[in-house]
Amino acid sequence: MKIAFIGLGNMGGGMAANLAKAGHAVHAFDLSAEALARAGEHGCATFASIREAVAGVDAVVSMLPNGAIVDRAYTGDIIGHVPVGALLIDCSTIDVATAQKVGAAAAAAGYDLVDAPVSGGISAANAGTLTFMVGGTDAAFARAEPILAAMGKAVIHAGASGTGQAAKICNNMILGATMIATCEAFAMAQKLGLDPQKFYDIASISSGQSWSITTYCPVPGVGPKSPADNDYRGGFAAALMLKDLTLAMEAAAQAGVKAEMGERARELYEAYVAAGNGAVDFSGIIRTL
Repeated sequence: MKIAFIGLGNMGGGMAANLAKAGHAVHAFDLSAEALARAGEHGCATFASIREAVAGVDAVVSMLPNGAIVDRAYTGDIIGHVPVGALLIDCSTIDVATAQKVGAAAAAAGYDLVDAPVSGGISAANAGTLTFMVGGTDAAFARAEPILAAMGKAVIHAGASGTGQAAKICNNMILGATMIATCEAFAMAQKLGLDPQKFYDIASISSGQSWSITTYCPVPGVGPKSPADNDYRGGFAAALMLKDLTLAMEAAAQAGVKAEMGERARELYEAYVAAGNGAVDFSGIIRTL
């Protein structure tokens, strides 16, 4: 297929490369000349604007920073400029309301659009092992699934338009809160005289087990290799965790949900990012305890 890929940052660059590796003709666009050059090295054709990139394609995949940019890109440069009937896939993490608004605008213009945010981080984007949470109609999901499968290990239909975003922010609310609890537990265990490796050996197979322990342990040299072993660089930036927790709290307020653990996690990450740690992996918050 001819697929336009809009947004070639830390996540999008690896995703676009995997689509090209799978044999698709990828039309790549990003505001960064460096990102475009990397995409070209991975077999993508590069373009100077969104409208040029989407001309004549079968599908569009986007990975953009926030809802305002997604809205502007789709309503200004994609809808009405990509061939009618093309499939639109937005993999950005944005608010549910914007996802639904853009989905409705696409449907009114004759397009299928799915919101398909991801889980897995930069390493999974590069390796093609992301998890996609997809919101949209059954027909749109059926069209999107094979494209997403070229970039991930799991593609799950969450439900109607916007539910992919709902799944993502709820999932990352769990992740933010459990990472903080994991960091607190490891710090406390060490102060109580327990060796971190011994605590990992126990907690990783006991009732306190979580992804934050077994896959992404925040203590250097403990568990599988993680950003903690690289001075908390790479992985999932704390600023992005704060973004997701903020989206989750906004959604909770709109839905009338009292999410006290999520709100406390947001407050702690807000302080951590304000202290200059926005680019540090979110597990680095252990160094504040």
